[in-house]
Amino acid sequence: MSGKLPMAVIGTGHFGKFHAQKIAASERAELCAVADIDATRGKAVGDSLGVRAVSDYRELLGEVEAVCIAVPTHAHHAVASECLKHGLHVLIEKPIADTLAAADSLIDLAKEKDRILQVGHLVRFSGVAGALRSHANRPLYIDSLRITPFQGRGTDVNVILDLMIHDIDLILSLIDAPITDIDAAGAPVFSENEDICNARIKFANGCIATITASRISFKTERRMRIFQPSNYLSVNFDEQSLNVVRRAAKGNVIPGVDIAEHRYEEVDALEQEIESFITCILENQTPLVGGKEGRQALEAALTVTRKLQEHASFVMSANSDSDFERLAKG
Repeated sequence: MSGKLPMAVIGTGHFGKFHAQKIAASERAELCAVADIDATRGKAVGDSLGVRAVSDYRELLGEVEAVCIAVPTHAHHAVASECLKHGLHVLIEKPIADTLAAADSLIDLAKEKDRILQVGHLVRFSGVAGALRSHANRPLYIDSLRITPFQGRGTDVNVILDLMIHDIDLILSLIDAPITDIDAAGAPVFSENEDICNARIKFANGCIATITASRISFKTERRMRIFQPSNYLSVNFDEQSLNVVRRAAKGNVIPGVDIAEHRYEEVDALEQEIESFITCILENQTPLVGGKEGRQALEAALTVTRKLQEHASFVMSANSDSDFERLAKG
């Protein structure tokens, strides 16, 4: 393959337009076109980047070799499967699909067509996430928090598939053991789907992860703490910082406790993700977050959703209020 990789973006909403901008700025790819069923929105993004805009993505199937898909989750399978069938490499926004059957279908298609299938779990491409993987050697307990103010987008899915799945995916990459049990509780507050959730995930090796996600908070905060036999790690994703806290004969801040502070350069995670996708295509490499990893995160997220709804049904059985009936419907 010579020259730049011809690419297109399908879906030019909030995330899709950023995908288009990153591809247009890439030295190894060429943004050939964008597609959106909202012709006005698609044209605005296309005009801003000097490329053609179409309302039917199928017009592009013979013109490009790879696509970034940023359409609503319920349309992931239909769009991605059509692209894979036509031999395109696919980077699809998280979650990989809305059902495990749909995820399996995409994974099988990518294998059959020998195409790259990458899932957009952005957190994996931050500088601090890579450092975290090198320090996390035997997690016993993980405490994760991801909260943001309500923004009105992404509400076609619950907060688990919208936000929590980022931390689920990262935690699964750190724990080399299957999940044995999940408990969850939460509620829909501003939308028809759950806007806040707390999940407790147990692994076969004894590790337990507690994950809280909210999209109705007054501030943005993204943190994770990992406790291990000889130390604990404190991560601030907003500041791209990692503190490693250990027992010590003479502490540098607290007596008997050594604190090593690490800060990492702020990187454009979306740019890193897209460049990684391009590298996988041009150099025949395996994606950091491929279909298998995307499916694992989806399976855990769907189990959290099911457990949350079971808890809501239990709550409703003890209350007759209409608000509790809405809660149980999920």
